[in-house]
Amino acid sequence: MRIDSSAPTRIDLAGGTYDIWPLYLLHDNAQTINAAISLRAHCTLTSRRDYRVTLASDDTGESVDASGPDALDAATLPLVARLVRHFGARGVDVRTRSSSPVGAGIAGSSAMAVAVAGALAAWTGRTLPADALLTIVMNVEAQVLGVPTGVQDYRPAYYGGVSAVELSASGVARIALAVSEDDLSRRLVLAYTGASRNSGINNWDVMVRRINGDRPVIEAFEGIRDEASVVRHALERADWPTAAAGVSREWEHRKRLAPGVSTPHIESLLGRACGAGALAGKVCGAGGGGCLVCLTEPDRQAAVADALAAGGATILPIAVEPDGLVVDRHADTP
Repeated sequence: MRIDSSAPTRIDLAGGTYDIWPLYLLHDNAQTINAAISLRAHCTLTSRRDYRVTLASDDTGESVDASGPDALDAATLPLVARLVRHFGARGVDVRTRSSSPVGAGIAGSSAMAVAVAGALAAWTGRTLPADALLTIVMNVEAQVLGVPTGVQDYRPAYYGGVSAVELSASGVARIALAVSEDDLSRRLVLAYTGASRNSGINNWDVMVRRINGDRPVIEAFEGIRDEASVVRHALERADWPTAAAGVSREWEHRKRLAPGVSTPHIESLLGRACGAGALAGKVCGAGGGGCLVCLTEPDRQAAVADALAAGGATILPIAVEPDGLVVDRHADTP
């Protein structure tokens, strides 16, 4: 038997960082606006003739061979190893690959976790509701990172599309937004800055400062919340200038959360993009490196991409991805 699965990465347009508990409990009407994109994480499970388990990453070249799930050493390929141990899968070869750069800030590891968990659930014959599977991958990724993880990254990977992730004392609700995926795709430019980043570091610093009552951080969060609402409603109306203005203001508030959210290189790239006609730009994820995303009119998309490339960034061709987690089962052939 072989199982192939994949899940999309995402861009976050507004409201990120709120999705980490308990930050969203400290500000009413918190939400994150994001979109799944066509850079996907892939996992293939293939049956073996024995009970051993092997793990292999096409991206890093790392591999693991163990007598069974309990014998897996989580020091190598820890995310996949912990998920295999959680599901108790045996007699299987697990191979992974990702279309996104490492540390890009577009939730590559979260997408991989969803793809692997979806495949393993099918392999072990489990039918898991969405919330149950997403809770598993969130908790396992927190074990790997050693810091709290947010909830937003797993929703685009599981559902695809453009969404608002509403966060309140009642829990987490993913709301699909009626946004033309083609129209949004023609207005996006995604560029990898060349510098990997660690979301756990920036987010942990922000969390500590907010819980300690740091007034500038509190005010920045309030601004981020307000602009996320602006961006959401503008997207639903296809009011692209207003959406872009909200993204720009959100980015200005975000830079006040912690030192290092932006860098001189990031600011230089964003300046180049705006000079070429971008309406807005921001870093994806916690900041400090990784990818930046720009909103532009369709007739300026190529010029913005060229300007970013001239500044040393790598352009990642993308489209908004309507499909979330996909799991395909293939029977053994004679």
